[in-house]
Amino acid sequence: MTADAADHSAPPVPPALPGAGTGPGEASVAAASGEPAAPAAEEASASEPVAPAGVETVARYASSTELVEAVAERLLERLETLQADPEKVVQLCLTGGRTATRVYTALTERLDASTLDTQRLELWWSDERFVATEDPDRHAGHVLAILAGKLSMRSDLTHPMPAADGLADSAAAAASYGKELGETGFDICLLGMGPDGHVASVFPDHPSFEAAGHPVIGVTDSPFPPSERISLTVPTLNRSAEVWFLVTGDEKADAVRRSVAGDPTVPAGVVRGSVHTWWFLDRPAASALPYHSCSF
Repeated sequence: MTADAADHSAPPVPPALPGAGTGPGEASVAAASGEPAAPAAEEASASEPVAPAGVETVARYASSTELVEAVAERLLERLETLQADPEKVVQLCLTGGRTATRVYTALTERLDASTLDTQRLELWWSDERFVATEDPDRHAGHVLAILAGKLSMRSDLTHPMPAADGLADSAAAAASYGKELGETGFDICLLGMGPDGHVASVFPDHPSFEAAGHPVIGVTDSPFPPSERISLTVPTLNRSAEVWFLVTGDEKADAVRRSVAGDPTVPAGVVRGSVHTWWFLDRPAASALPYHSCSF
């Protein structure tokens, strides 16, 4: 089921989503307004990747700035809601990229007034460039620099992917991270998306998209630099209760259209949360999506 939330002219404070965890389930659509609905994913053949059957919601924002502020507000509220269970350690999978980095900054700006217990927040990464620890291309360096100023993070609950100055190659690094990850399922997995529909470092028409037998893979011939990377695979990403796509820019509009429709030839078309999948889009990124009338 795919619904479309209204365009947002200002960052809303949305209602909390239904309870999520690491297991499958179905949630009701939150913040749906009866404006446009994106097309539902087509049924895949037996040979194609199959995404979990959760609720999907498209939320459109007038600008990337409004998207960033709204996602930061929603993420903080969602984390606080998940921590209503006093025994729960929330499993959050992070992504790199400019939009996500802005969301992390906006999130930290809200922490002083929040009830978030950072000692019950476990952080993972969906992919990483296999470069040296201090290399500016490395995702974790940027993210940790932003979060460390405000979050009192536990080292045993913070899991950046290995760097190139620690292990011999990306395959060994992927195997190490796979053991560290185990069977962990994510409460929330944040993902960007490339103009080709790639997510993490899983690319269309590429061996990384076919690596279903491994939870984490080393990529040695990425279509985008740097060529060597580490990535969670599609089945591992799909162990998420909620997947949040953060997508901005008109150069991604066609890939958004195909992915929201469930195109099985692009990675973003088959990565879904078992409970809820959110498409947070600025207006240019959503420009190829149709508008429909629908009621709830």
